[in-house]
Amino acid sequence: MKALVRHRYAILLIFALVLGTVSGGVWWFGYGQALAQLEERGKADLALAADRLTAQLQRYQELAVLMAPHPTLQDLSRGQGGQEGQDGQKAAKALLLDAADKTSARAMVYADRGGQVLASAFGDAGEILRGRPHFERALQGALGAHHDVDPETGRRAFHFAAPSFASDGRVQGVLVVSVDVASVEENWRGDGPAVFFVDDNRRVFITNRSEILFWERRGEMAGLVPPVGAAVPFREITRAGYRLWRMDWGSYVPRLGLHLVQPLPVIGMTGEAVIDAAPARRLAGLQAAVVAAVFLAFGVFLDQAMRRRQVLAQANAVLEERVAARTKALSRSNTQLRREIAERQEAEAALKKAQADLVQAGKLSALGQMSAGISHELNQPLMAIRQYADNAALFLERDKPEVASDNLGRISAMAARMARIIKNLRAFARNESEPMGKVDLVQVIETAVELTAARLRAEDVALVWTSPGAAVLAWGGEVRLVQVFVNLINNAADAMAGEAEKTITITLHRGARLAVDVADTGPGIEDPDRIFEPFYSTKAVGSADGMGLGLSISYGLVQSFGGNIRGSNYERGAMFTVELDPWNEEAAAA
Repeated sequence: MKALVRHRYAILLIFALVLGTVSGGVWWFGYGQALAQLEERGKADLALAADRLTAQLQRYQELAVLMAPHPTLQDLSRGQGGQEGQDGQKAAKALLLDAADKTSARAMVYADRGGQVLASAFGDAGEILRGRPHFERALQGALGAHHDVDPETGRRAFHFAAPSFASDGRVQGVLVVSVDVASVEENWRGDGPAVFFVDDNRRVFITNRSEILFWERRGEMAGLVPPVGAAVPFREITRAGYRLWRMDWGSYVPRLGLHLVQPLPVIGMTGEAVIDAAPARRLAGLQAAVVAAVFLAFGVFLDQAMRRRQVLAQANAVLEERVAARTKALSRSNTQLRREIAERQEAEAALKKAQADLVQAGKLSALGQMSAGISHELNQPLMAIRQYADNAALFLERDKPEVASDNLGRISAMAARMARIIKNLRAFARNESEPMGKVDLVQVIETAVELTAARLRAEDVALVWTSPGAAVLAWGGEVRLVQVFVNLINNAADAMAGEAEKTITITLHRGARLAVDVADTGPGIEDPDRIFEPFYSTKAVGSADGMGLGLSISYGLVQSFGGNIRGSNYERGAMFTVELDPWNEEAAAA
């Protein structure tokens, strides 16, 4: 007994080690996958923020380029004196002020080559332009750009300088357009993940998180520190090949984030983002917990099985020692065995009934998916019938029987259409096992197409099906075959959700065996070998789209007809092929 206990404890220890290893591996793999998705979304957010900032700044750069050669500003460079010169300065100031008001520029200044301000949008700017990088760059005939911080007000600004050329090709003046960075930030402050732009001085110059503004990167360190005061907690770690920052920079900056970088040479900065990695950790933890729960359930089942085996072994030992007294016990065992046989027969009957109920549930599930479209298909003729009936009565009152007769004919056609729809629904939904026999495969496909037409129209799915005209007879059951093709069409529509091109093609082939191909333009089958397994599904966990039973039911139905169904990938998507035996008199007689 002690040996058994020691053996059991050893097995439990090995199981615990395996459980920890597998759960850890699942967590590590899931964390890497989640970080990959997080990096993809983060790169898109960072690129969007960078493009938005670059576009906003380039608007003022283009303003400087377009306004620099304006005749009103060029007249100032020629140095006209007297009343004409004063009028020119007023016109130039009005021009710059109007442009600044329309573009929200902080300042617009036009100066000569010596840096003397000739006209300003907001009075005398009082700026010293000579020696400024952007101004000197414009004097060389190129477009100048520079950013700085006002030492008195602490306001950040971008400056763009565009040269104005004289008729001889020399630079005669420079137009400087300045934009307040704070006004640019207002449109996206606090929006999305933490994004900041670091200039050549390794300082945060623009950000959507004001708490890290003007923080800087010192030495070879990866993180940032405040411009004054002690450094805040920071640590860079690597997980699954990704760089993560663990920090405490404020309530609006994640404590653990994925660090991404994007150079922006157009504005002379580097865009960086810190994407919150907490959701990735939670997702990986959830996956590991699910796997651990499954393993734990398996371990409990295995432990119970081992205990039962031990109990049975002890019982067998006792029974072998008491052979003389086993007659009565054997009789009781035989009685119990007969009871178990009866229970098994009942369970087998219940299983057959459950299988039939499962087929019917598949039908009702398909009807549930198509209910909205079917309701529309019935409601539309009803409304038309009401309208035509009212019109017929009106025409009869006006003594126009021929027009009233035409309306009554239309009412009859729409009533026939509704009867056909209801007939198909009743045939599809009835819970019965019709006998195997002669089935028109063309009519079966037509019925499945008609039942799913409303849903396909609602989801913009094109269905390509060309009827051969004549009947194609197969061996099977009509209602169950309709369910198979309804399942295949609905699965194809589900697979193409989110695709730009949605096309389902149904093709009928004749040969030694009849074959029907149902092809779609979706992403294809991820695992063709498991596609017909019960409860196997590529849809999201907890999705309302199904439990992975549609193809399994279809497989069983086709097998019951002596046919075959298989799924494969082709160049444009997935294709399911249903093979059936053709109907003939000899097979029917047999």
